[in-house]
Amino acid sequence: MNAVNPRRWQALAVLATAQFMVIMDTSIIGVALPDMQRDLGFSQGGLQWVFNAYVIAFGGLLLLGGRLSDLLGARRVFTAGWVILVAGSIVAAAAGSAWVEIAGRAVQGLGGALIAPASMTLLMTLFAHDSRELGKAMALYGAAAPAGGTAGVFLGGVITEWLSWPWVFVVYVPIGLATVAAVPGLLPRAEGRRGSIDLLGAAAVTAGVALAVYAIVRAPEQGWGSAATILELAAAIALLALFLVIQRTVREPLMPLAVWRTPGLATANLAMALLGGAWIPMWYFLNLYLQQVLGYGAFPSGSALLPMTVAIMIFMVGVTARLLGRFGAKPLIVIGLAVLAAGVAGLSLARPDGSFAVDVLPASLVAAVGMSLAYIPAMMSAMSGVRPEESGLASGIVNTTYQVGSAIGLAVMTAVATSRGAAELGDPHRLTDGFQAAFVGAGAVAALGAALALLLMRRPAPAAPAAAEPETASPLHS
Repeated sequence: MNAVNPRRWQALAVLATAQFMVIMDTSIIGVALPDMQRDLGFSQGGLQWVFNAYVIAFGGLLLLGGRLSDLLGARRVFTAGWVILVAGSIVAAAAGSAWVEIAGRAVQGLGGALIAPASMTLLMTLFAHDSRELGKAMALYGAAAPAGGTAGVFLGGVITEWLSWPWVFVVYVPIGLATVAAVPGLLPRAEGRRGSIDLLGAAAVTAGVALAVYAIVRAPEQGWGSAATILELAAAIALLALFLVIQRTVREPLMPLAVWRTPGLATANLAMALLGGAWIPMWYFLNLYLQQVLGYGAFPSGSALLPMTVAIMIFMVGVTARLLGRFGAKPLIVIGLAVLAAGVAGLSLARPDGSFAVDVLPASLVAAVGMSLAYIPAMMSAMSGVRPEESGLASGIVNTTYQVGSAIGLAVMTAVATSRGAAELGDPHRLTDGFQAAFVGAGAVAALGAALALLLMRRPAPAAPAAAEPETASPLHS
């Protein structure tokens, strides 16, 4: 579209709202988890699938969503994504069993995987005429992610406390319908192009990640050395290997393997995977500690997490970008992961009879600063070396890496926590032992990420201009 769209700023509001809602979908459930566990019969270990079902579908299908946006047209895929997200929200809200809830969350993740890349394509189309306007638009769009994560924490507590947990999903229905109604009048048409869709590759990578997470979750019950666990992990590895073979052989792969020759791409994605593998378990078990050990209700729990999420938003929007321009990516990634490790280590000292002011607030704020320092530099480092025509692919890869690292990290730490007593509901001492073990493990993952970034990142990646900021899955998920 060559002409300047006179309603582009109203259209940006629709796209930013989409980003806000997709990210809020990962954070709004946090404080509702114990109520969902009670009503739907989730085990302590199985409860994580309320989160993992979404992120596996979202992360595993992001590359496919980007491809469909290119082939079918971004506006069409954006609309389809919202229809699917609304449908998944209805299923999740009406669920009467754990499996139906998990299915609804997976459908929501599919919708998010279509919305995110299509939103970025539409934004670029709307503001491609002016680089300064594009920079402003990207800044506003990017700020919607931490805003969604912050709002989700608080709104999840409010809704769960004064309504009930199904309403954390019902809220998506009117917003989704209003968004779909606004599409024809505000969003530009984006013509598709001819090409093939690598459905087999998408199925292989998503099934491989899901099976790996399932095997890790089941390992404490089945035994790490049991035939079932070994076969499940072997099948997961085989599916991921099949994905790589498919990418090498098909004419139009989801992820051309040549992109991995880009300097710094692999190490930045490794940092993102470990960042997700540390942050998400910390957030998840902190929610459970507040409610199952300290006895907080849904609203107090959401309010208790608000200082941490506000700190993330302030640092990401107001501090990290300036530091990135001055020092480059590598120092911030290394220091951020190290600070995150220190914050999570502080949470591992939480006591069965602890308090928010002593056991949670100081350490959670330290962890928030660490995440804020590392996330954007790692994302920018993964994007900085690719050719302009590969920026969408690199963005999809790094978002997928973060989501997959989050899901596997949560599965591993849940297995660790369960083995140390986190399944003993009603016993604050055993629960705390399990949660402490998970915090220790998450802190070790962050420390490993800091060490590997220090050793493997050969040179700081140059700071990317604001206009180059990719669509991001929020780090909050909280």
